[in-house]
Amino acid sequence: MARSRGSKIELTAYDDLFETDESRAEANLSKIREIPITEIDEFPDHPFKVLMDEDMEQLVDSVRRSGVMTPATVRQKEDGRYELISGHRRKKACELAGLETLKCEVKELTRDEAIIVMVESNLQRTTILPSEKAFAYKMRLEAMNRQGQRNDLTSSPLDNKLKGTTSAQQVSQKSGDSQPQIYRYIRLTELVPEILQMVDERQIAFRPAVEISYLSEEQQYTLLEAMGYNDATPSLAQAIKMKKFMQEGKLTDEVIQSIMQEDKPNQKEKPAFKDERITKLIPKSIPRGQETDFVVKALEFYNRHLQRSKAHER
Repeated sequence: MARSRGSKIELTAYDDLFETDESRAEANLSKIREIPITEIDEFPDHPFKVLMDEDMEQLVDSVRRSGVMTPATVRQKEDGRYELISGHRRKKACELAGLETLKCEVKELTRDEAIIVMVESNLQRTTILPSEKAFAYKMRLEAMNRQGQRNDLTSSPLDNKLKGTTSAQQVSQKSGDSQPQIYRYIRLTELVPEILQMVDERQIAFRPAVEISYLSEEQQYTLLEAMGYNDATPSLAQAIKMKKFMQEGKLTDEVIQSIMQEDKPNQKEKPAFKDERITKLIPKSIPRGQETDFVVKALEFYNRHLQRSKAHER
């Protein structure tokens, strides 16, 4: 059968046809280069923190001795500068070690592809704060959504009919967190910064924090004041109760204060005094709850002693 004149035969390029694994490796190596640190910009809204801890000190020492062993990953921007995708700790270590360049692998990535790579590479860290996971998961699902995959970041974390299971499943497989847990983390991005920091510092438990995230910003700041006044953080039951009152339009400042004043099951009685100068002078034999009585009696005794001393001086 004769081939029509309009048809075209596509031939594989000669170089591509005979390209070897070695030549492909050489092509990849050509993309690894030393780039001046001054030409590398931070990744916008990078959710992962670079901590100045003992691990960083060890990394700086290693960089001084041997340089950067594993290249960082960057992409070139339209203005010719580079954007750091992974390797923020390595870049900081180079700066602290006094180096002027950073060994990088340059990849051709779109903005959303770069976000996905950035999140995946940083989720391999041994220690990740809840806030870091929260914003990382949100950024990744939003990027996948822009790429045409369905997701719904506003879904309830306990909703069995989660939308966007395709993207959520992929993130779950990469991270090890279940799909509902991923949505719980994303809810943390709705917390005011002060409460989110308390979650990172483990002053507030994760699940109560998720429930608190449904409160308005004003209600969260009222709760923050109530926590300080009562020297307590909400239990899961209290957080759920506040969320329910909020949904019913009944969560006033007075209701928040009332809920935070509730006694919690198995709650240990708080010490009467926080000042160590006082607590160290109270005998351990004094039962919990009777510290104030002991201090009052001690002060009364001391005052009587002062009065007797003054009487003898006359």
